Amino acid sequence: MTQDTNTTLWKFATNAIHIGSEADKETGAVITPLNLSTTYWQEAPGKNKGYEYSRSGNPTRAALERNLAALEHGRFGLAFASGLGAIDCVLRLLKPGDKVIASDDLYGGSRRIFTKAYEKYGIKFVYVDATDVKNIENEVDDSTKMIWLETPTNPLLRLTDLKAVAQLNNLIELKSKNSGYPLIVVDNTFMSPYFQKPLLLGADIVVHSTTKYINGHSDVVGGAIVLNDNDKNENVYKELKFFQNAIGAVPSPFDCWLTLRGIKTLALRMEQHNKNAQKVAEYLSSHKKVKTVNYPGLKSHPQHELAKKQMTGFGGMISIELDGSFEDAVKFASNLKLFALGESLGGVESLIGHPATMTHASVPREHRMKIGLSDTLLRLSVGIEDADDLMKDIEQGLDKV
Repeated sequence: MTQDTNTTLWKFATNAIHIGSEADKETGAVITPLNLSTTYWQEAPGKNKGYEYSRSGNPTRAALERNLAALEHGRFGLAFASGLGAIDCVLRLLKPGDKVIASDDLYGGSRRIFTKAYEKYGIKFVYVDATDVKNIENEVDDSTKMIWLETPTNPLLRLTDLKAVAQLNNLIELKSKNSGYPLIVVDNTFMSPYFQKPLLLGADIVVHSTTKYINGHSDVVGGAIVLNDNDKNENVYKELKFFQNAIGAVPSPFDCWLTLRGIKTLALRMEQHNKNAQKVAEYLSSHKKVKTVNYPGLKSHPQHELAKKQMTGFGGMISIELDGSFEDAVKFASNLKLFALGESLGGVESLIGHPATMTHASVPREHRMKIGLSDTLLRLSVGIEDADDLMKDIEQGLDKV
């Protein structure tokens, strides 16, 4: 089903509320109906109104997919039951002998699916420091089929210059002779489409864990893929759409409906996440018990200028390294009152995680230490509570270390 969406008519906050949420033609309802039907009446075999079985397509899911495509300035959107479900679908485009160049500082779940699920099929994954685009350029060869990037990365908040990657001469040359491959894939979960639009910077595919900022209320697990608008990517979309249906990692209509509801306040939430995170990062950067603060909005961040250039905000994610021991990090994280100790991120409430034992526990310690992900590193998802209360909570937690 074609999902052409006019993304230039309105600005972001308007698109977030209205694309996919047009008034229902039959009732006039201004909220997208929740369509729970698993199957659809057909006038004759193969003659239907665009839907036949809800794994293949569902009106509520289609509304969400149109909305997501519009927010990322893409043409095609696909929704999944989780972020890893979306990642798995993209990886289905690969075949034995293909090579993927990836950021060396990736979400642990991404690295896990690469190494544990796909390497055994003869797909090669090469990890580079993607803060220097030359490291990517040096690895591009005839077997390269994907460049997989997070920017900012999870959890060290390192950036990749997406426009510079898209303009690499050897990459452009290879894409021209290989029907658009290597594909540039960007996990945009940390920034959301509100603060960063990788497709406008040259990426081919954007993936999201919609569980995080897009839904924003810690009550739905979901994922998404968005593709940009060109003829070659239309063929990629058709292949991904086939995999979505054939493999079946699709979200329920209710999860799609909840995600659409969350998206309506995405612009407002992201602005507050950003304001709070900036205040918290500045506070932490002057604290004697904190060794390092990673936040693109700080002038001390080594890629602060790049952040200002390719993002319209700095987001709500911070990572810090305490000046202490593993036990100190655990004690601090366990004694906070407003920052809940838990997995995930991007909800309205603040969360804190210990990557070494939580989100990145599956990453070998040797690699974690090599890239700077130490045992005292903590990841903060700064919510939209009052920033002064959040800083007081951090202060009382640090007092116990």
